[in-house]
Amino acid sequence: MAAGLAEDPQQGYEYALAARRLAARVGVVREACGIAAYRTGRWAEALSELRAARRMTGSDDYLPMMADCERALGRPDRGLSLVREADFSALDRAIQIELRIVESGIRRDQGLADAAVVVLQVPELTSGRMRPWSARLFYAYADALLAAGRADEARDAFARAAEADTSGETDAADRLDELDGFEFADLAEDETDLEDDENEADEGDEEDDDGEEEDEEPDPAAP
Repeated sequence: MAAGLAEDPQQGYEYALAARRLAARVGVVREACGIAAYRTGRWAEALSELRAARRMTGSDDYLPMMADCERALGRPDRGLSLVREADFSALDRAIQIELRIVESGIRRDQGLADAAVVVLQVPELTSGRMRPWSARLFYAYADALLAAGRADEARDAFARAAEADTSGETDAADRLDELDGFEFADLAEDETDLEDDENEADEGDEEDDDGEEEDEEPDPAAP
């Protein structure tokens, strides 16, 4: 529980390791270790732990993360094999969507941009109902469209992702601004630069004052 609730991924990973030292033969513990390793980018370790959890629990819910680990390790074919292993009819819809998102990413990595788009063309793309995973689906679809050179459609998908992402799970809003050509300057840096310029100007004025000779009063006796 501590591993799952930890906001810092590294701390969550350490909690999971502590749990594994106490109960390495418990499926949910190996699951927690796999997820914690995944969150910290330890792809090989995450894959090993999730495989163990799958053997112990018989659940295919870990397949999206396992396939994504294979992708991160530069083994797209193995990732696709895991996707194909899944019995979609027996999986929760959220897991099905996650598998499609991973498959789309693998297709993009392979240079198959159009295939990456097709993989994500599910009914939920046009449904008005928002689900917990809608933002991730819209975001992945936008990425696939952008890779396929369909920038206008990608912009619309990023806009939908930003609207659906009420928890800040993605950077859809930033991607949308990039496509619209907006650039936000760092106001703190601008203020610092302005202060530096003013200080340099003041120092310059002081140097001018110091170097300036006082005008002598005319000598009344002078002709």
